[in-house]
Amino acid sequence: MAISRSPSPDSRKGRGAPSAEVPTRFGLATRETDGDWRDARGLVDKDVGNPEDILRTTVIEERARSILTFNQSPDIPFDRSINAYRGCEHGCIYCFARPTHAFHDLSPGLDFETRLFAKPEAARLLREALGKPSYRCAPIAMGTNTDPYQPIESRYRITRQVLEVCLEARQPVTITTKSDRVLRDLDLLAEMARHNLVAVGLSVTSLDPRLSALLEPRAAAPAKRLAALGRLAEAGVPAHVSIAPVIPAITDEFMERILTEAAGLGVRSASWIMLRLPHEVAPLFREWLALHYPDRADKVMGIVQSVRNGRDNDPSFFSRMSPSGTWADLFRARFRIACRKLGLNRQRETLQLDCSQFRPPPPDGQLALF
Repeated sequence: MAISRSPSPDSRKGRGAPSAEVPTRFGLATRETDGDWRDARGLVDKDVGNPEDILRTTVIEERARSILTFNQSPDIPFDRSINAYRGCEHGCIYCFARPTHAFHDLSPGLDFETRLFAKPEAARLLREALGKPSYRCAPIAMGTNTDPYQPIESRYRITRQVLEVCLEARQPVTITTKSDRVLRDLDLLAEMARHNLVAVGLSVTSLDPRLSALLEPRAAAPAKRLAALGRLAEAGVPAHVSIAPVIPAITDEFMERILTEAAGLGVRSASWIMLRLPHEVAPLFREWLALHYPDRADKVMGIVQSVRNGRDNDPSFFSRMSPSGTWADLFRARFRIACRKLGLNRQRETLQLDCSQFRPPPPDGQLALF
């Protein structure tokens, strides 16, 4: 398997993956720094140490042919999703979506968080998909493979454009994010909530900003995410806190405190997800552990393997979302007890987004007759 050359330590500041040196399933070619390019860059960035290695975020505009992705996975609660971007600048070291970058001959390591793709035609493509006679309405999930509110959303506003189409068509949407940038669309979300068309979940991993900066360096600080949950709840938007992922011996200590903080802000729905390490994520996470937590790396991976049938990752349907064993039972019990004490999830089963209002949107530039 091919190995990508690792940038210098200076270049990794503010990034999640310790390096690009991750074996891939697709034989990526080894990359070397070109000397002429390095010299020219040095003339431009004289004020930067090691200018040839500074990692900057680049965005490629992708001309997608479709925007709705359908799945038949039996253990997830949605059958369709929209990902307006590929890759994610948040740089969460544990992100299960990292391996998708390998399909583009890019590294699931640093490339995933620095070489991004945007789909500026997403709203138009969605309008076309919703307008097809064969379309049958069901909630669309956003934030499944990339964060819809990562930093480049400020520039592209693709997520907002998609939500505008969904509101027009009365198309229900669920959103998952790690960014308080979601509040920039609070006007749309509040109006969608008034029609029972939206639910928003924010993932909170810890309450320690220093730890968060290591785990998810360009995501919003934990306090900002919790504050965003409070603002959403106050505006009448169904707000959900997800403790995701739970990393044993590193973040699990925050479980009860996160739930307490969220409940105090008016959040009434919560969930947790155990750390998953599919494909290239496992070696990346092991490298991160060796760099930042060498004293407990063996313990962390020992617990991870104990809940994943002795492996770094269990890819099987159902069990991948339902870890087993003593440690998993302990986390599950802690979560259940805390939720019961705080009154969380009492109405979770009754929350159903309304698909009955759906109306196919007219094509761009045309007005509906009725």
